[in-house]
Amino acid sequence: MKWKTTKLLLLPALAIGASLAMLAATASAQNGNQNLKTNSKIAYHDGPVMWGSTDLYFIWYGCWPCGAGSDTEIQGILIDFASRLGSSSYALINTTYPDFIAAPNGALLYAGSVNDTSYSHGKELNALAIQGIVAKHIAAGNFPLDVSGIYIVVAGYDISSNATGFCTSPLTPPHHGIAPYNGVPMKYAFIGNPSQCLTTAASQYVSPDGIVLPTPNGNIVADAMASTLAHAINAVLTNPSGTGWFDRYGLENAAKCQGTFGETYTTENGARANMRLGARHFLIQQNWVNAPRKGYCGLSIQ
Repeated sequence: MKWKTTKLLLLPALAIGASLAMLAATASAQNGNQNLKTNSKIAYHDGPVMWGSTDLYFIWYGCWPCGAGSDTEIQGILIDFASRLGSSSYALINTTYPDFIAAPNGALLYAGSVNDTSYSHGKELNALAIQGIVAKHIAAGNFPLDVSGIYIVVAGYDISSNATGFCTSPLTPPHHGIAPYNGVPMKYAFIGNPSQCLTTAASQYVSPDGIVLPTPNGNIVADAMASTLAHAINAVLTNPSGTGWFDRYGLENAAKCQGTFGETYTTENGARANMRLGARHFLIQQNWVNAPRKGYCGLSIQ
């Protein structure tokens, strides 16, 4: 099918809201529950995955930047991560998730970003608001309507997202979904700001007694967001509409490995890391490798 991208029509709120029914399966596949057996087999449910390479678009929503150098640093670290993750041994894990036609090929392309400081959808975001933020920037021509794209809304420190489950304990997997825009399925993800709840959203960098530990890039917000971003990308690629890959408990690939990091090493600044991309080190949660006999959490296909 050839998707039309020349005429961009912003759907009315009612039409976008109707897509929430389509999100029901996706939402059920994101409910974190540490009592579930995460080593159970993952299964295909006859829906599409994202084929080939994928474009990543960032929307920095809220106070970006707020006059603080750390805000610009966070953006730089995440853009660097997104620019280098594609075709890595980690990204190739998602090639083990085909649908009836094809599979992701592991290629991820950073396709641009925009700052959204107008608070057009308020400071408390739910699924409908996140969809509206993405639709707004497509309508404005800031981004193309890209069937091969993932639109990622990244929250500033002043943005709450309780409606998405962010900051709940145990931590809920990052919200993602799909909504129709001009007849094209618009795929999106939301990355909450861990400064709202460091002990939950950045627990890998906080000791049991509450002491903040060193992080690979010296910025706990960016380093925690990088792992959450990887989780969200993995889930969207393999289960964009809630009818792709998840296990008997509704757990998507990345959710089966949430909070696990595999073999780590120590960086020069004393931080734990498990991945080097370019000049930077990262501590990124593992992803579920869909092996023929028995799957497993890993940082690569063994």
